[in-house]
Amino acid sequence: MILFFSFRFLQGNVACPRPHSLVIIKCLRPDLNSASVVAAEDVKKDIKNSQNFRKSGMSSKNDLDLKEVVFVIQSQSNSFHAERAKQLEQNILKQAADLTQELPRVLLVHLLDKHEGAWTILPLLPHFSTSFSRNSSWIFFCEEETRIHIPKLLETLRRFDSSKEWFLGKALHDEQSTIIHHYAFAEDPTVFKFPDFAAGWALSLPLINKLTKRLKSESLKSDFTIDLKHEIALYIWDKGNGPHLTPVPEFCTDDENSLKTASCATMFHTFLPLCGNPVKEMAVFVAVKTCKKFHDDRIPIVKQTWEGQASLIEYYSDYAESSIPTIDLGVPNTERGHCGKTFAILERFLNHSSDTTSWLVIVDDDTLISMVFSREAVRRLLSSKCRCYSNDAPDDMVLGMCFSGLGVPVTHSPLFHQARPVDYPKDYLSHQVPISFHKHWNIDPVKVYFTWLAPSGKDATSGRKQAHFKEEL
Repeated sequence: MILFFSFRFLQGNVACPRPHSLVIIKCLRPDLNSASVVAAEDVKKDIKNSQNFRKSGMSSKNDLDLKEVVFVIQSQSNSFHAERAKQLEQNILKQAADLTQELPRVLLVHLLDKHEGAWTILPLLPHFSTSFSRNSSWIFFCEEETRIHIPKLLETLRRFDSSKEWFLGKALHDEQSTIIHHYAFAEDPTVFKFPDFAAGWALSLPLINKLTKRLKSESLKSDFTIDLKHEIALYIWDKGNGPHLTPVPEFCTDDENSLKTASCATMFHTFLPLCGNPVKEMAVFVAVKTCKKFHDDRIPIVKQTWEGQASLIEYYSDYAESSIPTIDLGVPNTERGHCGKTFAILERFLNHSSDTTSWLVIVDDDTLISMVFSREAVRRLLSSKCRCYSNDAPDDMVLGMCFSGLGVPVTHSPLFHQARPVDYPKDYLSHQVPISFHKHWNIDPVKVYFTWLAPSGKDATSGRKQAHFKEEL
C-alpha cells in the first residue's frame, strides 16, 4: 500500500531558503493483531512499574554523569531548521557548562547524512553502538523545538538501570484502529504505546546494541516510512521479543511557560516560529485536483471552508464545468495515481502564472489545505528529464524520486496530516497548530475545518481557541 505524507515548508518567506518539495513514504505492514492481549499486559506492567517507582520517592543508586548521555537532535538541512537545532545544541552545552559537568556529545541528524535514511533513526543505531557503547549509557532523541531541563533529565534517567534494555518516552496511543498504522492492534489499539517525539525519548545502550545486532542480521523491511514514531516502537517491540515503551511522566509537551512544567524534564515550544516576513497572498497559487464524479460533493466543501483564504485558485478536472469553474487539462481521470494530472498542473503553473507567484500549493479535493512547491523547485523539475512513466503512476512517489535525483532538499513538518483528526492521538494534536487534514470518511469536514483550521475564532462545540496562523502560511 502506497500512501503519502504532506509536508509543511516553513521556509515560505524571504528569510528561508528554497527550493523544497515533498517526500514519498511507504509503510510497514506487520501482522500484530494476534499479539494484542500479550501487548496489553506488558504495557500495563510497564506503566504500573514506572508510576510506582515515581510515587515511591526512592532515591536512585544509579550514578549517571551528563557525559554518559548522547543527545541526538532530529534536525533538518534547511537553513532555518538547522539554525533552530543549533540553538538547541548550544542551550544543552550551556546548561552542561553551568553545571560544571563535562560536556556531552550533541549530534544533529542532518549532519549524519552519510548514513542513508538517517532521518528514520534506525539506520543510525549501528553507528551509535560502535561509537558510544564503551562510555555512554543513554541516547536521548529530541526535536528542534524540544526544550530540555538538563538537571531534571539526569534525575529522571537515574531512576532507570542503564545496564538494562530501556525504551523511554511520553506515551501516545491510538483511540481507534487507523489506516496510517495499518489497523495494528485492531482489537484494542489503546494497548500499544509509541513515543511523542516532541517530548523527547531515550534508548539505553544495551537496547541500542541489541537492535544493532538485529539490524545486521536482517535488513529493514521497507525503505519508506509513514509514521516514524509508531514504526520505531513496532520495530523495538519486535512482536513481543523486545521492550515496550515505558511511559515517563517527566517527558512533557506542555509549553515551557506553563505552570504544568514544574516537574518536567522536557517541554515543547507549541507555537510556530516565524522565519521572516510573511508571504503575500498574491504570491501563492492554489491548484485543486478533482474529477467530474466529485464535483457535487467535494467541491462545495472546499468553497465552504478554505477557498476564501486563497487569492489565486483554480480547479483542475477531467471535465470543464463553468459553474465551479473547472479546467480540463486534457488528462483523463485515473483511479489510482494522478501523476499525469499533477505534472500538467506543474506545467501550467510555470508557464501561465506570474513570476511573482513564487509558491504553488497542490491539494486534493478532499484535503483541508495541503502540499507546497516553490517556483524554483517546479522550474528545476520541469527542466529535467524526470517525468511520469504513466498517467496513473503515483504522483507522490514520482515527485519524490525526481526531486531526490535533482538534489532538491526536503523539509518535513508533522503539521500536515494525511488523515483525519480522529486518526491521531488527542495528546499529539494538543501541542500542534495543524495546517491540514485529509479525507472525509465518516466525519463532518466542515466542522473539522472550523474546529482545527479556521484562521481565527472559537469552535462552538469544543471551545477550542483557534491559532492566528493565516499570515504565517
